[in-house]
Amino acid sequence: MIQSDWGDWLVRDVEDASPDGVAVWYLGCNGFIVKGAAGTTIYIDPYLGLGDPPRTVRMIPVPFDPDDVTEADAVLATHEHSDHVHGESQAPILEATGATFYAPDDSLAAAREDQSWESEWDITDEHFAEVSPGDTLEIGEFTVHVETANDPDATHPVSYVLEHDAGTFFHGGDTKPSDEFERIGEAYDIDLGVLAFGTVGRIPDKETLEPKRTRWYNDENQIIEAASALRLERLLPSHWDMWRGLTSDPKVLHHHARSFEYPRRLDLVEIGDRVDL
Repeated sequence: MIQSDWGDWLVRDVEDASPDGVAVWYLGCNGFIVKGAAGTTIYIDPYLGLGDPPRTVRMIPVPFDPDDVTEADAVLATHEHSDHVHGESQAPILEATGATFYAPDDSLAAAREDQSWESEWDITDEHFAEVSPGDTLEIGEFTVHVETANDPDATHPVSYVLEHDAGTFFHGGDTKPSDEFERIGEAYDIDLGVLAFGTVGRIPDKETLEPKRTRWYNDENQIIEAASALRLERLLPSHWDMWRGLTSDPKVLHHHARSFEYPRRLDLVEIGDRVDL
């Protein structure tokens, strides 16, 4: 059972909000809530787990209890890793709200293989919808485009472009730079884009628990390379706060972005913060 360090104030803040256009809340790790002016609410990669100590150790608070969520239209997953597809974090939201879980094939397979989704919560195949690059979804007031992602550690990862009258939001999951990003940058006018950022650290090996040099996220140069190709007006770095040994300081990105046309602005946020399009 997940217990929040913060109680339910963040969930109530989201559900009580009436954005003029689109509001985006950062949940830490790579999780976000996106809410439109008409009330459509989309969760992307919400993860409320503690990791798998001593290999992965959560460094930030658990911002809400998923049992407190009463409003959601969809939950989007970018890939199958446990901090992106997680039954304890996501199944209670689906059960309480009737939201649809959109994810690529191997991410859905990970959810279905975890028997707790159906044994502990009232989740059926009707809650699941498979997506792949090139798909377009209509979710309330948002048009969601499923695009490619370049995450060598995942299988069939995707990114999402959420279009709204107020602006366009991009979530890249744990993607690194991709040859496809120039095409995506030309196809969409992206106002705010999320890219994962972190250091290269020594993380215990999954089998032996011996420290191993690990690069899971973009470094300073990679994240600006990706943001530049995507032509992001605003770059919001994520994931830098999460795992012990891989945390970083996103303020350094001001120096790396200075000589590039894109991103035009850095939005540096902490867990629980809200930004608006």
